[in-house]
Amino acid sequence: MDRLIYVAGSGASRTLEHQAALSNNMANVSTPGFRAQFAAYRAVPITVQGQDPATTTRVATATATANNKLENGPIQTTGRDLDIAIQGDGWIAVQTPDGEAYTRAGNLQRNAQGQLVTATGQLVLSAEGAPIDLGDSETIQFDRNGGINSRPNGGRPRDLQRVAQIKLVNPDPATLVRGGDGLFRSVGANGQAQVTPADPQVRVIGGALEGSNVSAAENMVGLIENARRFEMHMKMVADANQNEQKANSILSMNG
Repeated sequence: MDRLIYVAGSGASRTLEHQAALSNNMANVSTPGFRAQFAAYRAVPITVQGQDPATTTRVATATATANNKLENGPIQTTGRDLDIAIQGDGWIAVQTPDGEAYTRAGNLQRNAQGQLVTATGQLVLSAEGAPIDLGDSETIQFDRNGGINSRPNGGRPRDLQRVAQIKLVNPDPATLVRGGDGLFRSVGANGQAQVTPADPQVRVIGGALEGSNVSAAENMVGLIENARRFEMHMKMVADANQNEQKANSILSMNG
């Protein structure tokens, strides 16, 4: 009877993990550049010490490496100077305490020090791998290749000059891993994060933002299915408990 409980309990745990991923997707349905997350699982044979693995007849489930939906989201024009959207494949390189990371969220800001940062405060890196200082620029314009042109306060329209080049990269999607901070990192065969060189072929659109690629309808259906699946697992646990109580009652009567 305990076997049934363990199998049902394992299924319920995996369902809750899937529910958490779907809930996170729904919470970020309007977050610029957000990539939907999939919850993947694999079957794990249940073996007993000393038992031949070939005779295993039961399996449980375990969480596999989480996958991400890397399809591009819709691009919308905003007209805001510091908004950029990557057209096609590519990522914006940013600096984190753990090293270089990548994002598609182009709703950039200028911090108190005049540096270009993401909406969550990470420094945007230049092609040389350094922070980008915008100073007291009055107007900011982005080139198609990520170049930043600015005009100082009180300057004339023709005073526009290049101040930096955003580091745009295009790593192999198979190497990308999402971190707990929501940013992506390129991981090598040794499992360590690696720095990706700038790709001059990546293009951006100034005054625009890429939306989230989350499908609200698809995730809502998944949430409903998971709720029903969890109820089924709990019903199995309840049935197992009821059967065990009946068995104990019969044994007590026979005693």
